[in-house]
Amino acid sequence: MTVQDEGLDDLEVWIDQDLCTGDGICVQYAPDVFELDIDGLAYVKSADDELLQDKGATTPVPLTLLNDVRDSAKDCPGDCIHVRRVSDRVEVYGPDAD
Repeated sequence: MTVQDEGLDDLEVWIDQDLCTGDGICVQYAPDVFELDIDGLAYVKSADDELLQDKGATTPVPLTLLNDVRDSAKDCPGDCIHVRRVSDRVEVYGPDAD
């Protein structure tokens, strides 16, 4: 799926920490979006670089980092990264994507 397939809709990403393996692939791909916390699990970060630890916390996916975030979701061994459209909350990358 390409950016054109999504119609350039705003996207957001969240991590299901219950499934996170702490592998850190997401941080390697997109350190501006993901971070490992002291508990060894990955979390998303706000645009202000703040770690968002609330369950189900989402952060916008910057268009410049879309490929890195998409690759994070595809390569995540825990299948815990969810990328969805903000407008209708349909998952476009991750374990629940079509």
